[in-house]
Amino acid sequence: MSHDHTADMSASTRLWSRAAVVVTAAIFGLTYSLSAPLIALDMAEHGITEFVIGANAAMHAIGVLAMAAILPKLATRYGIRPLILVALAVAAVVMAAFPAMPLIWLWFPLRLLLGAASELLFVLSETWINHLSDEKSRAKAMAIYTAALSSGFALGPAILSIVGSDGATPYLVGAGCAMVAMLAVLPPQVRAPRFEKPTGIKATAYLRIAPIALTTTLLNAGVETAGLSFLALYAMGAGWAEAEATRLVSAMMIGAIILQLPIGWLGDKMDRRKLMMWLGVASVIGALIWPLVLDQPMFAYPLLFVWGGVFVGIYTMMLTLIGSKFQGADLVGVYAVMSLAWGAGALLGPSLAGLGMDITPHGLPIVVALACLAYVLFLTRTRSES
Repeated sequence: MSHDHTADMSASTRLWSRAAVVVTAAIFGLTYSLSAPLIALDMAEHGITEFVIGANAAMHAIGVLAMAAILPKLATRYGIRPLILVALAVAAVVMAAFPAMPLIWLWFPLRLLLGAASELLFVLSETWINHLSDEKSRAKAMAIYTAALSSGFALGPAILSIVGSDGATPYLVGAGCAMVAMLAVLPPQVRAPRFEKPTGIKATAYLRIAPIALTTTLLNAGVETAGLSFLALYAMGAGWAEAEATRLVSAMMIGAIILQLPIGWLGDKMDRRKLMMWLGVASVIGALIWPLVLDQPMFAYPLLFVWGGVFVGIYTMMLTLIGSKFQGADLVGVYAVMSLAWGAGALLGPSLAGLGMDITPHGLPIVVALACLAYVLFLTRTRSES
């Protein structure tokens, strides 16, 4: 168990610490959503083949895997705050180094480092925010965290659309954002927990202990990456202009940010498992309605706004459940295994959505609805067990 610092934290210390976590989460989302398309575009521009571009993207995943394996040990030895500062510094240096590299093969170790740094930011910020929350308001705290994460994910492509993908500028903007986040974590008022030894649970045991956490993460990553990859293409296939189709993706992302707060408020008032179930059912129905409203923008925008919020709300509730179940280094362990599920989902989602769209023009909403339905059925089964 970890010593509980929350009890002896003043209100201002807690506020500073929360702000630092929220900024870290947003920067994690931003470095990921900015670097992934930027590096791919840049390599394509240099005439690099799709295979090599894919292999480079895989280095990010390898960095994540390598870090996930040793993260609980690192967290107990060094503590959360120093590790987050190191990760932000590495992210800043690596982002700035990409355009300076003379040979493209040097981008491979850089991408590995970026993956490792983003894994640190992701897992440790989730652990930290959970530590700062008490049971009464945990869902609200997680909602703010998820909203920050979604904001970061939305900001990356937005920055790219403003500064373009040419030259060093977009990389330096990303590096600058990571340095700004360091300034948020540096003040002495910012306090993070120190953990005693983990209870020695093996990573495979987390699979058994936290199946809901893993399936929720798998679903969230799969559907979110499929949506970001294909939603605009799906709308354009149905006759939308590119600018409007891209706005549809923005509507979904903005819903994912704004609606977390009311969902978090609900999560502190009612049974969280039941709420996850209802959000899952609403996600299935919402996805099935997409094709029906696609030719009417006045309905399509609000539907995707609400759907984005409801769907991401499932993830917010899952983080809340995990936070009330695990503490300290064990929490780091669960989150590390969850990030592997995230990677698996991010690989699976776009592949299945692409396959669905090859079979039928409405492949995307059908795949999304089926994924959400499978998840709801899984929840009903585990509910009867626990």
